[in-house]
Amino acid sequence: MKKLIVLIAFVFTSLASFSQSEKYMAMMKSTIALMDSAKTKDDFQSTANRFELIANKEKNQWLPYYYAAYCNHMICYMGIKGEEIDALCDMAEREINLADSLHPNNSEIYVMKSRINGARIMVNPMNRGAKYGKIAAGILQQAEAIDSLNPRIYLTRGQALFYTPKMFGGGKDKAKPQLQKSMDCYSKFKPENDLHPNWGLGFAGYLLNQCEEKK
Repeated sequence: MKKLIVLIAFVFTSLASFSQSEKYMAMMKSTIALMDSAKTKDDFQSTANRFELIANKEKNQWLPYYYAAYCNHMICYMGIKGEEIDALCDMAEREINLADSLHPNNSEIYVMKSRINGARIMVNPMNRGAKYGKIAAGILQQAEAIDSLNPRIYLTRGQALFYTPKMFGGGKDKAKPQLQKSMDCYSKFKPENDLHPNWGLGFAGYLLNQCEEKK
């Protein structure tokens, strides 16, 4: 009888865990779909809020924190300035550090850390470019050391070079090899599952096309 009670308890616990896992998967898939279709500041803000809600319920999962950081860093490119950029980067940094604490030595997390530092440059490119550019590049090297086939490494590096003036070591000619390498990696890349990062292909292609346009 005691063994039967233990077995029943185990079955119910397993079913509850399975149900919770299925709910988490469904919530994440729908929110990732919203993120993939986001175009405006409000789109990314509402999607970030949804990921943050999921993260608060699933505190042992790194991906909701990762995607919340991604959405918050993307808002920095939506026409905001100054202190608002820093505030969003601070928030994104807290979120990506939580993801890192749950899943250390992850190439995707290091790419996002690099991108957040890169976004800080926009507050004052002349004063911040050298400092945060060096930090972002160093973190990207760490990402590459973990997984050299991650296409978002070369997209991020190519994007930084694309938008850096030639006089400071950037430009289309410098960006093109990195973006081409990104596209090569995308052609072979397969995410671990439906929830893992799979963004950036379209943007890499767009930037590469811009590099290949006749001057």
